[in-house]
Amino acid sequence: MDRMIYTAMNGASQSFDQQAVVGNNLANVSTPGFRAQLSAMQSVPVEGDGVPTRTLPLAVTPGADMTTGPISATSRALDFAYNGNAWIAVQAKDGSEAYTRRGDVQVDKNGMLNIGGMAVIGDAGPILVPLDSQVSVGSSGTISVIEAGQKADSIAEVARVKLVTAGRGQLERSDDGLFRAPADANGVVQPLPADETALLTSGALEGSNVNPTSAMVDMINSQRRYEMQMKVISSAEENEKSANGLLAIR
Repeated sequence: MDRMIYTAMNGASQSFDQQAVVGNNLANVSTPGFRAQLSAMQSVPVEGDGVPTRTLPLAVTPGADMTTGPISATSRALDFAYNGNAWIAVQAKDGSEAYTRRGDVQVDKNGMLNIGGMAVIGDAGPILVPLDSQVSVGSSGTISVIEAGQKADSIAEVARVKLVTAGRGQLERSDDGLFRAPADANGVVQPLPADETALLTSGALEGSNVNPTSAMVDMINSQRRYEMQMKVISSAEENEKSANGLLAIR
């Protein structure tokens, strides 16, 4: 009976973890450039003494869906859509270099370009532009500005965003939702080199590649699996009560 409860409890726990992954995808349906996190269930053999054929379910996240999201025009100079397999480099919260397809760039009160609060990296680190300046972006990622009060012919190039090219399998999704190069044999993650041929389109945004309908179906299926496991636990409890009643009669 204990084994029945343990098996059902483990299944319910894994279903709950899978719900968290699907829920995160649903929460980012409107996040520009978001890549849906994949989830799956697999059977894992139980190690140790016992029945060799016994297995337990395990929720795994094999990676991210790298399908390109829909592109929409915004006419905003600091909205970027990346061509092909191009990614933009940003400074993550922990200070490391990471990569994203998100393109809704903002300028903070200090003049720093950022995406979701993370600094956009250029040739010489985080990119700063003069406050209240008119910013334009070239297809190669060059940042040009016309400072406040200056004429149009005073436009000057101030930086170039770092773009890298990475195909399927060359980046790994981290827990913070950003992507990084795989660690080397020593466990060190080396930044990818800038790709001078990588291009972006200014005035457009790539949307999330999450399919809301499919994500809702996955959420319902995961919820039903969880409820089924809880019913098994309830059945095990009822069986144990019945067995105790029979023993009491004897």
